[in-house]
Amino acid sequence: MRIRFERLCAALLMVLALAGCDPQRISELEEGVSTEADVRARFGEPENIWDAPGGRVFEYNRQPQGQKNYMITIGADGKMSALRQVLNPENFARVTPGMAMEDLRKLLGKPARRTPYPLKRQTEWEWRWVQPPNSPMVFTAVLDDDQRVVSAGSSPDRSTEAN
Repeated sequence: MRIRFERLCAALLMVLALAGCDPQRISELEEGVSTEADVRARFGEPENIWDAPGGRVFEYNRQPQGQKNYMITIGADGKMSALRQVLNPENFARVTPGMAMEDLRKLLGKPARRTPYPLKRQTEWEWRWVQPPNSPMVFTAVLDDDQRVVSAGSSPDRSTEAN
């Protein structure tokens, strides 16, 4: 049991260290100049790679411990054309009833948590994020059995409050 706890602590520290390095990694990359190799050298292997018009999108997920998800677009020329932190109110506003699960995943990245509700025949997906200037929030999308969004919205992240 102690070994498992020590491994869990080591893994958590590694994730927190990686997330803490993001601003430095981002500052080392430049749109239109940095290559796919530069992105991989700074961020490592992406969580997922999505095909996009004129290139590919690399997903770098910081959930569940972090509060950000990055999408980095690599153009057909092999250079970075965009680096975006996608957990923000503008993207949340794009989540609408009827949206397909795959489109939701491409928009926001992998959620921090998925909670199935079999009796309701629904699943909640949650992403942790920060509303400026420094308010911890949770964005929740409810999906039905057809893997389509039923409803979505944000609320304060109660898990960060002191007991």
